[in-house]
Amino acid sequence: MLANLEKVLILVLLFLIAALFSTGTAHSAGPAGAAEPQKGATPQKTYQYERADCNSGLSGPDKTTCLREAGAALQEAKSGKLADANTDFEGNRIARCGYLREPDKGYCVRRMNGEGTVSGSVEGGGILRELVVIVPE
Repeated sequence: MLANLEKVLILVLLFLIAALFSTGTAHSAGPAGAAEPQKGATPQKTYQYERADCNSGLSGPDKTTCLREAGAALQEAKSGKLADANTDFEGNRIARCGYLREPDKGYCVRRMNGEGTVSGSVEGGGILRELVVIVPE
């Protein structure tokens, strides 16, 4: 009896592993085997990839919402209003300090530029940046 239970458990485990790999492979390959558009791809190419992703059911929102968002992104890109979020690292880093007033804003900019100590990680839940400043009395 125990041997049969072990066989069943092994088969279930193998099935789950196979399902996990097939899901990961299908998603990483993109919809219908299409490759993800390369960096710097034209807005039309990006739209075609996103549309295929919507039609395949791999995207998060429902198909109608997905297609509407892909079309809106295409229009924004054609009019030059859609910027690549990963191109302005310096601006993003300094913008984190924008809501602060001096002298805190200056200290924040210094932390963002690498002064002080850094601990933690994104995977661990956050990055802590610390800067010790001696303020004269």
